[in-house]
Amino acid sequence: MSDYKKTLNLPKTAFPMKANLAQREPQQLKQWEETKACEAMIENCTDKGAFVLHDGPPYANGHIHMGTALNKILKDIVVKSRNMQGYRAHYVPGWDCHGLPIEHKVEQELKEKKKTLPAHVVRKMCRDYAGKWIDIQRKEFKRLGVLGNWDDPYKSMNPAYEAATAHELAKFVDKGGVVRAKKPIYWCCSCHTALAEAEVEYGDHTSPSIFVRFALNDAALAQRIPGADPSRAYVVIWTTTPWTLPDNMAVCLHPEFTYVLVETGGCQYLLAEELLEGCAKSFGWENVTVVGRATGQELEGLIARHPFYDRQSPLILGRHVTLDAGTGCVHTAPGHGREDYEVGLAY
Repeated sequence: MSDYKKTLNLPKTAFPMKANLAQREPQQLKQWEETKACEAMIENCTDKGAFVLHDGPPYANGHIHMGTALNKILKDIVVKSRNMQGYRAHYVPGWDCHGLPIEHKVEQELKEKKKTLPAHVVRKMCRDYAGKWIDIQRKEFKRLGVLGNWDDPYKSMNPAYEAATAHELAKFVDKGGVVRAKKPIYWCCSCHTALAEAEVEYGDHTSPSIFVRFALNDAALAQRIPGADPSRAYVVIWTTTPWTLPDNMAVCLHPEFTYVLVETGGCQYLLAEELLEGCAKSFGWENVTVVGRATGQELEGLIARHPFYDRQSPLILGRHVTLDAGTGCVHTAPGHGREDYEVGLAY
């Protein structure tokens, strides 16, 4: 039987058949460190000038994962490719050592003991915790073959870094660029702190969207729309967040939309004319009669009543109102959304 291997004209190479990466990878990384490969890469440049990539820092609160690995590898590719183009390419790694993720991890470790410790002790523990994970993550990033200034990274908890941040904020304040005001924010009820949008994790929740009528017993309604009877008139809103109704402060109309007051079933209802047909089907209205029309601008200032609290809910104007769904009359709760808050400030 023929030995077909002997019939093949294969090139001779010193490369072994097996990669043995588990052994060779640490050897290669050690060689790069001993020969100062990163420094040599930076020095071996032309007169194109500097290219510096400051790290968008990861949190120092756990082992790296696929997301952080991908982030670092892509940055490393950018820096090394710039170096190959002749730039003096630097990569400055860094770590975010402040904020809720680190404090949350420390609280999980302390459990009930945290309540007995002074705040400065907990802060010191958070600083030590961040320092521990910086050392661990640095080794893990080096294992990826990422070259950078690992011996002198920037850390957001360095006093010089904190001082520079405070100094820049003071400059903004001095120039009038900082305003003390209120705004709706994400708030963690258990941690008692504000949350960045990126820190919010959403769980699936199904809530009913509901239509609600607000009594519009303002005598001025009859002056704006002849034929209106304030004693049995209502403005109808639609909301997908019924739990915000206790915070209702107004009903918002678009200044340029046309609104109709219709009569059916012994009551009169105000809503956007373009949405009347769809709403009538949803409500099961029959024998609908149009009493009159007015633009949102003409209806501004009329006073409706909150559906279950004894307080006013005035009709106001806002250009965020749309005719995509609902009634064209928007329930407005300034504590539950930026648009509602901004239109609330205007009034």
